Amino acid sequence: MSGQDDLLVDVTDLAAALASEDPPTVLDVRWRLAGPSGRADYLTGHLPGAVFVDLDTELCGPPGAGGRHPLPDPAVLEEALRAAGVRSGRPVVVYDGGDGLAAARAWWTLRWAGHDQVRVLDGGFPAWRAAGLPVTTGQPAPEPGDVTVQPGGLPTLDAETAAGRAAGGVLLDVRTGPRYRGETEPIDPVAGHIPGAVNLPAAEYVGPDGRLPAADVLRARFAEAGVRPGTPVGAYCGSGVTAAQAVLALHRAGYPDAALYVGSWSDWLTDPARPVATGGAGAATGGS
Repeated sequence: MSGQDDLLVDVTDLAAALASEDPPTVLDVRWRLAGPSGRADYLTGHLPGAVFVDLDTELCGPPGAGGRHPLPDPAVLEEALRAAGVRSGRPVVVYDGGDGLAAARAWWTLRWAGHDQVRVLDGGFPAWRAAGLPVTTGQPAPEPGDVTVQPGGLPTLDAETAAGRAAGGVLLDVRTGPRYRGETEPIDPVAGHIPGAVNLPAAEYVGPDGRLPAADVLRARFAEAGVRPGTPVGAYCGSGVTAAQAVLALHRAGYPDAALYVGSWSDWLTDPARPVATGGAGAATGGS
């Protein structure tokens, strides 16, 4: 399957691949932060052959001490991926409702699980519809897959290593400026950011349609935030979904070792002894 690069595939190339004798496995991961599940959207219409996989219950673990979207249990993830027909050595394409967030987290999760042939449909479901390509309401019954989940395919950060990345590299906080500065917090109980983190809101490197710009554009934007070759870089957000898109963008920009703080701010706050910074300078304010 050809495509824009090894991360994204456009609708024309995907349509051709789906019509071939060896089509990729396609996962519909449409999702909303505040719910309800994207399954209803899937049932209304989806790409031919696509199988719905739920981000909240199958691609992530249950919310708790690890944050709102922690790592999934490997056995649970493996069962879900096999049920969706994911096979070792066979390409997978993931798509969402167009903002690119759930698809990026699905891409990241599969890569973390050791499956390296994963691409994101550029523009998601809206791009497919806009191209006039076929949509179906039928629910496929894929042949069970044989994928084996092997955690560690992509690097992760926990609270301790995230703090170290902020101190000895670049830790990107990709939430909006007001959340980073501690002026407002609509979801988590405490506002602010990890001391030393650099604010680079997602809207500054992702297009309004959820698409990533070209690699050179991304490199320039990340460079403005202090990301340079040889400098360790990581990303976090509220619960590790928007930050997964940042990691995808960093890969496209040429930083394949970028690490995701999966638990992100929702995990950082689970220990009240961890410092919280506010304002633009990153000064710590003591516990949370």
